[in-house]
Amino acid sequence: MTATLLTPPDEIIHLSGISWQTYETLLTELSDRRLRLTYNRATLEIMTPSPEHERFKKVAGRFVETIAEELDISIEPLGSTTFKHPGVSGAEPDECFYIRNIALVRGKKRLDLTQDPAPDLVIEIDVTSSSNNRLQVYADLGVAEVWIYNGESLVIQQLQNDTYITSQTSQFFVNLPIPEIARFLQQAPTMDYLELVKAFRNWVRSQLQN
Repeated sequence: MTATLLTPPDEIIHLSGISWQTYETLLTELSDRRLRLTYNRATLEIMTPSPEHERFKKVAGRFVETIAEELDISIEPLGSTTFKHPGVSGAEPDECFYIRNIALVRGKKRLDLTQDPAPDLVIEIDVTSSSNNRLQVYADLGVAEVWIYNGESLVIQQLQNDTYITSQTSQFFVNLPIPEIARFLQQAPTMDYLELVKAFRNWVRSQLQN
């Protein structure tokens, strides 16, 4: 087993040669700690999210909720729930939502992806780390769409034949130019949170009137 500790602000540890049982044990032992674990074929990433990362995560999630409100689309937000492809991979998204498959999971206290569908939409914030490793995990799980924000741009990845393909449109919010959301996310560090949400809501409404 080898470990590489990256310097702050990333606060990430990479471990290789990790068994699935060890991953399961760590999930249990570290459940009360503010850590994010990603397991992909015997490789484990442990990340301590920074305030910068959490700020963008919160705002991006709120933006999806705002879009759903304005489009009158039902969603089920499950935040950073742990999802697993047993024996192979597991991850905790920054934010995730059920949209198309909402009726299949609503009200459930536990999800088993051997029986239940994966989230329809996952949001990843890449300002302090890369989501490349997690994309393989999300493909294993069957996540239909992943939005990735890297501090400058918002990229939509859609699952096609077990591989993610970059798209300019979302299959869930087809009437909105989703990549343009990046300019609102860029304002998150300096603009009042509620004022930013209000400005974003006004933008969504203006797009729907076009």
